[in-house]
Amino acid sequence: MNKCVRIRNLMGLVTSCILAIIFFSCTESNGVISLDDNELFSLEYGNFEDQLNLFSLASPSPVRTSLAMRDGFFYIANGEAQKVLELNSYGDLLSIYYNGEGNPTPSFADAADSQIVSTTRKAVEYPFNSLGAIAADSRKYIYVVDQLPPERHEQDVENRLLLSQIILRFASDGTFIDYIGQRGPGGMPFPYIKNIYTTYNSELVVVCQMNDGMVVYWFDKTGYLRSTIPFKVDQLPNVLDEEDVNEVYISLENIVPSYTEEKLFVKVDYYTSSIDVASNVESGIDYAASMLFPLDINTGVYEEPFSIPAYEQEVADGFSRLVYNLSYDFLGVTDSGWLFFIIADDTGYNIQMVQESGDTVLRRHLDLDHHTTLYHSISLSPEGIISMLLAEEDEAKVLWWRTDSLIDAILKG
Repeated sequence: MNKCVRIRNLMGLVTSCILAIIFFSCTESNGVISLDDNELFSLEYGNFEDQLNLFSLASPSPVRTSLAMRDGFFYIANGEAQKVLELNSYGDLLSIYYNGEGNPTPSFADAADSQIVSTTRKAVEYPFNSLGAIAADSRKYIYVVDQLPPERHEQDVENRLLLSQIILRFASDGTFIDYIGQRGPGGMPFPYIKNIYTTYNSELVVVCQMNDGMVVYWFDKTGYLRSTIPFKVDQLPNVLDEEDVNEVYISLENIVPSYTEEKLFVKVDYYTSSIDVASNVESGIDYAASMLFPLDINTGVYEEPFSIPAYEQEVADGFSRLVYNLSYDFLGVTDSGWLFFIIADDTGYNIQMVQESGDTVLRRHLDLDHHTTLYHSISLSPEGIISMLLAEEDEAKVLWWRTDSLIDAILKG
């Protein structure tokens, strides 16, 4: 039965939040170590079954191609081609789900049959419209965001939202199960879906963007709604002492579910206005802090929050160097409870891995040439493997970084 979790004692957390802002003990060396990347395979551009359609990279329109990795299998939702690819770590095509109106019939499929399952590969025809995020669960069920035709869009007048997106479910044998909406199978469409996740119990978690915050829908493994949890920015706690700072701006950066527990991790960034001393007028907005609030979805009560260390960016100014604090983006959570954060720099990406207990912080670097990168989609697996679909001028590559080995070494140590 649908239940709306009421977030209780929200503003009462302010005092406890202030007490909870502490520094993490850090076990890394002075320099940030670069992780070795492994290029697993590449994909050519084109319209055939084992190719990607990314011809829109030259235009200013948004790219609608996303990547997910689960148990060594890669799932690519190629929105430009209206198809979904399932590949192994060698780049072998295992499954293709495709819109027959814009794609040729796969070479291993019979044109007279809309679904062919061979001993090694399967081809499934489905009338996709506009694909988005993709995920897979432990049963190898595939979940992919799609958009309903315009005549089936709905309006949320109260919240001034267009409701147009749904989540399609396919079983491991390629069978289309149903589509999931706000209230479960066949339900009202969602507002804009920021991302989708699956848990250890093969439950689906949908994070949607709202005009005033976000809303999370948590479904059980059968697809029926368990909880709806709204997060409004103006109701989030302010952990800064308003007597010591100027105006405070609060940003709800991301919400990610725990993989093993029934809780959400809510990342909130805080900014303050800066005042020009000479003119005594507001001259800009400065980053102040980031907090992570774990929320139990069954009780609707936050656990004790903790601060996320900022990324320190050095900028040369003449003969001096200035240091600016910046907020990491929240990438995801592993099955062992490590929290991953990411931020781009001139030579790639900085990764910050924080134990849920806050006892250990690890920082590593992913080397990447931004000048040759036209587009990328990044994914974090439950084990802690970072995967990336990297689109360059001539081809797209799939790489991964085995941060799971680093986590295992810490846990065993």
